[in-house]
Amino acid sequence: MYLLLAAHADGAALQELTADGAPHPATPLPRIVGAAELAGVVRKLELRRPRWIWHRTQDWYPALLAAGVELERCYDLTLCGAILAHSEFTAHTAYAQNADKLTQDDELQPPRALQPPPPPADQGALFDDPGMRGTPRHSPEDLRTEYAAQQEALSQAGGPGVERHGDNRRQRLQLLLAAESAGAMIAAEMQHTGVPWREELHERILLDYLGPRPPLGHRPAKLEALTAELRQLLNSPSLNPDSPQDLMRALHRNGIEVKTTRQWELKESSHPAIEPLLAFKKLSRLHAANGWVWLDAWVKNGRFQPEYVVGGVVSGRWASRGGGALQIPRQIRGAVHADPGHKLIVADASQLEPRVLVALAQDSKMAEAARDKDLYAGIAAQGFGGDRAKAKVALLGAIYGATTGESGRLMPQLTRTYPRAVGFVEQAAREGEAGRTVTSRLGRSSPPPSERWLQSQQSTSAEEQRRADSIARSRGRFTRNFVVQGSAADWAACWLAELRRRLRALRADGTPAGDLVFFLHDEVMVHCPEDRVADCVRVIEEAANAAKELLFGRIPVEFPVSVAVVDSYDNAK
Repeated sequence: MYLLLAAHADGAALQELTADGAPHPATPLPRIVGAAELAGVVRKLELRRPRWIWHRTQDWYPALLAAGVELERCYDLTLCGAILAHSEFTAHTAYAQNADKLTQDDELQPPRALQPPPPPADQGALFDDPGMRGTPRHSPEDLRTEYAAQQEALSQAGGPGVERHGDNRRQRLQLLLAAESAGAMIAAEMQHTGVPWREELHERILLDYLGPRPPLGHRPAKLEALTAELRQLLNSPSLNPDSPQDLMRALHRNGIEVKTTRQWELKESSHPAIEPLLAFKKLSRLHAANGWVWLDAWVKNGRFQPEYVVGGVVSGRWASRGGGALQIPRQIRGAVHADPGHKLIVADASQLEPRVLVALAQDSKMAEAARDKDLYAGIAAQGFGGDRAKAKVALLGAIYGATTGESGRLMPQLTRTYPRAVGFVEQAAREGEAGRTVTSRLGRSSPPPSERWLQSQQSTSAEEQRRADSIARSRGRFTRNFVVQGSAADWAACWLAELRRRLRALRADGTPAGDLVFFLHDEVMVHCPEDRVADCVRVIEEAANAAKELLFGRIPVEFPVSVAVVDSYDNAK
């Protein structure tokens, strides 16, 4: 059953569709549901296990969750449309050819992340004002037509390129769209549930690091003491160490000839001001990013509830809007604490990107090394005389395109030992340098180059050629990593979707089970009752194995997850 949900001046429009997006012959017209009754209607319809189709999950699902309605599955037209518009698997379709294309930025460098979309309109009003009036942004017919066009593009995904991707491109892309839509639901659910956060523990951490809470607009005591020390050591009575320009002038006046105030560069100086300056910068970051102002703004009733942006990075990784959800620093992780009678289960996929490379390249020798829990140790034993550090530097250098320094020196040995794995990322780099796109395992493609990038490659002199080559190599480093990071994001999306499904099954009998409360690239956090820990650990591991088989089938490469059961996040690693 496919149910389209669209905004309407009188509440919402519900329409049943067929699988290909046509109006269902039994109920061809949209049904208008008043805002006050929408939650109850959706709750009853959910018993039929439909797939909900809407413009954006964030427009509808948070308000439904607030009304106590949890849904099983959806199809997010915005997220799925972005994938279909740019995927190499559908590039030949009318849908992709008519879509607005994302290209490289104006600085001729490979794109790293997309700006998060603007905050959605307040959809909570749908449940507050049965008599609300307004002009819907998207009519039911608009959304139905869009869904039908996307399904048509998906049905044509078995076109050119089969020799490189096999004959199951449609199935892969269909899996990616389902996982991406599930991710949107998970993001809304995690925002609704929130990360368990003990405010008094956070206050205690800040007191230990920074001193008592200062008046608004003032530095904490320990930062003020370090400021006074820096002013004395740098002979700068009015120094403001929070000002990069002021700080650089003071450093230069004292013979500290640095170009930036980055930690690695400052450490090259032996001046006595360096140590307190590094301490100041560390504490200043804590105060600015996760100090008392942050705590007041983002933690309510023992929960941190940020908004996640699914697919906010071009490779498919998530981003967040406000609160720094994906950057919880180690200093404050002790404040992330389980409720009484509960535990936090923190699980991360061990060495995910290198293992994804093994599976993508089908490198049997590296697969043999990956059978051990520590892939780097296995590689070291096969080709680097047991030196794990060298093996790690070499492999990560291959993935990220580090061709100088120690990584560059180790690359020939890695290539001799694992020609298929190295050849795979080298080919991805060559594709990028030539201005072509690369594609993840499930079908997410890198953005094409811009017109400015293409023009930069039309050199007419030796100097222009050198610049063009440099720009091309930069894009090659991006595509080299994109194909691995994007495929790792595919795996993580499937892991999340499978884990959500299995956690829902655990509480099918009505008994409390675990809740997904945090996700970061290759790490998940589940908050669960103490008596359900074993069940939750089991489904986390089962979901990881299921994700591997969904992406790659039954291959001889393991994707192990490291699991820690703790009371607070700081004890997880």
